[in-house]
Amino acid sequence: MAAADQSSDHVGGRVLTALLLILTLCAFAGNSLLNRAALADNTIDWASFTAIRLVSGAILLGLLFGFSHRSAVLPRRDTLVPAVALFVYAVSFSFAYVSLDAAIGALILFPAGQLSLQMIGMFRGIYPTTIQWAGLLLAIAGLAVFLAPGDTAPPLVGGLIMALAGISWGFYSWAGKGAARPALATARNFVGAAVLCLLLIPLLGSGEQVQPTGIILAIISGTVTSGLGYITWYAVLPRLSVSTAAASQLSVPAIAALGGVLLLGETLTMRFFIGSAMIFAGIGLTMFKWNGFRQRQRSL
Repeated sequence: MAAADQSSDHVGGRVLTALLLILTLCAFAGNSLLNRAALADNTIDWASFTAIRLVSGAILLGLLFGFSHRSAVLPRRDTLVPAVALFVYAVSFSFAYVSLDAAIGALILFPAGQLSLQMIGMFRGIYPTTIQWAGLLLAIAGLAVFLAPGDTAPPLVGGLIMALAGISWGFYSWAGKGAARPALATARNFVGAAVLCLLLIPLLGSGEQVQPTGIILAIISGTVTSGLGYITWYAVLPRLSVSTAAASQLSVPAIAALGGVLLLGETLTMRFFIGSAMIFAGIGLTMFKWNGFRQRQRSL
């Protein structure tokens, strides 16, 4: 009876993890759509969007956890790296979307994050299993279908800046795997990143460049798809292997592309269906644990 209860709890835990992961990935795709929509319509400049996004997220999370813990939520020494990584990611993300479409930006961002996360893991002595390598390669092949010749190549500068955002996101995600209290760590990271927004003051747009629509989109991005979205991401990270955490992010471009179809009137193509199927199949493979394949880990 106890064994059955444990099995049921295990299945329930996996279902909850999967639901949290899906919710988080949709929030990530939402960030691309919100940012691109605001910048494409010239309702706000990239620096103002970044500042409002980070500050609004910091205010929400600071108040939420400040009241619950009855103390101020302030950055600490152990939040320095994730706070800087979050700030660099957010700045690069918004700047790149001045010239990139939402789906193209996501196509560059998350593979770069996946690669940096894998490289950090390998540097720490954590290697994908054979079946996980197969899943990663299949997911990357799905991205190659999206990027195959025939589509307009993204602007070089925008693409490189978005790659920097992806690398920063990889460092932020790795820091989250070791967080003892993920939600509180997220709040502290946002407060630290919000303080760094002081560096953006000389770059902020004038009143005519910052319209109410852009402000609203930035606040939604900061509070909902970023602040609350990153809480669920940090909560689910400890339950995932490095390979699964990395590969799961490769689904975001497909979700962003679907959002573009539903919200921006874009057309579904066979490339979309094939690429998405390969990405999700690859993610599925990384979640399997086969006997005979084990992670090799060395202590540092």
